[in-house]
Amino acid sequence: MEPEAVKTSYARWAPVYDNTFGAITNIGRRKTVEYINSQDVTTVLEVGVGTGLALPNYREDLSVTGIDFSEDMLAKAQAKVKQQGLDHVRQLRQMDARTLDFPDASFDAIAAMHIISVVPEPERVMAEMVRVCKPGGLIVITNHFARETGALAWIERMSAPFANLLGWHSDFKIGTVLKQPGLAVIEQRSLPPMKMMTFLALRKLDH
Repeated sequence: MEPEAVKTSYARWAPVYDNTFGAITNIGRRKTVEYINSQDVTTVLEVGVGTGLALPNYREDLSVTGIDFSEDMLAKAQAKVKQQGLDHVRQLRQMDARTLDFPDASFDAIAAMHIISVVPEPERVMAEMVRVCKPGGLIVITNHFARETGALAWIERMSAPFANLLGWHSDFKIGTVLKQPGLAVIEQRSLPPMKMMTFLALRKLDH
């Protein structure tokens, strides 16, 4: 997707996101944060924080940074932080995930929930997440990935030309994530609804 298409799409989605797509993806979001909460980590970066739906669920002793390309989404997230007193959220910043404004090895864990099939140039986004993750750190991704066979696979392929309108790539392949060098898969499993979502826990290699 083109950057302006992303911005326009999420400006359109921001007012109703929590009760629509946000509700559908709640299981994946909860599983991702539960996994991070169970790990020995201190600093967390959430790439594509959106309206901040996941922010209240992180452990209170974590230091959480959230970034998003959409200022409309960030405004919703900032309101949640203020209204709910989420002191563990240290900063929310408008940022292009293709060029993260953080030094190398800045975070113990990185969460990317339902974002990797939305961003332009996902390979660059993956490379940036690896760069800012500490050696031995975690990258936890929840996302819809294209199916190879069946009726849903056909629907995904037919929907692909409408990515800019939908706000996501329906035919996004998991290989885009798994081929990223410097990562090892720790866990991979399907999630509801209808096993349409995939949970991926990846560890950054020490070398």
